[in-house]
Amino acid sequence: MVLAHVGRSLVGMTGHPHKAQAHATGRAVRRIPLWRVGTPLVILVCGALFVVSAENSHGTDLRPGRYTDLATLTGSEAQRYHRIQDQVTQTDKEVSRLTQEVDDTTVKRYKNEIDGLKDPAGLVAHTGPGLRITLSDAPEDKIQRVGDDAANLLVVHQQDVQAVVNALWRGGATAVTIQGQRVISTTGIKCSGSTIQLQGVPYPQPFVIDAVGNVDDMLRSVNDDSYVTLYRQQAENPDISIGWSMHPESRLTAPAYTGLRDLSYARPIR
Repeated sequence: MVLAHVGRSLVGMTGHPHKAQAHATGRAVRRIPLWRVGTPLVILVCGALFVVSAENSHGTDLRPGRYTDLATLTGSEAQRYHRIQDQVTQTDKEVSRLTQEVDDTTVKRYKNEIDGLKDPAGLVAHTGPGLRITLSDAPEDKIQRVGDDAANLLVVHQQDVQAVVNALWRGGATAVTIQGQRVISTTGIKCSGSTIQLQGVPYPQPFVIDAVGNVDDMLRSVNDDSYVTLYRQQAENPDISIGWSMHPESRLTAPAYTGLRDLSYARPIR
């Protein structure tokens, strides 16, 4: 009886075996394999990602490996900066050429005003007597002998560089450079490990600061600055020996600022 019950159940489930088989075969014929649809879609998506990555990277690595030495990092960032700087220079030349071709009184008046502002904005080179100050870390063997907390006193920080630059401005400096790079109102001095960044480019120590202006006035301002005075006292301390030197120069040249500016392009007013 159990076998009969099972048999009836099986017959009841299958019903008409020939019809069921035919129906299943028909469905199998009409079904499209997923790989035929999925493969082209995957190829299209990968191609789109390659195009987007190439467009955004501008020839650089979107996921660069970790830098293990300062020379590699500095060289890579400096090359990238110079490539962008060259693009800006070419664009500025094109803008200047197009501006010269515009024969309009209002445009000429604004251009004369812009030319007059280039000097105080740092876009014109300055040459004259000045002051050269160099800041540097303590000797490497001395840094290695002390702990991490004490080593803070033996290395140059961004606030040290900023304090010297501010003292020179207060002393009437007409142009200041750090590592040969012109300092303007938008220049940011950022500490990055054992380097400082100017306009996004890292520079290793020693940090050379040049200032063009009246030497006596700048010397007086540097000597009167309390922060710089503390730094110089630490430089004279044999237990710290952080680097400091200051020398008047009869002739210094501060080149014009050629880096990136906030204004990247202009468009006509409609």
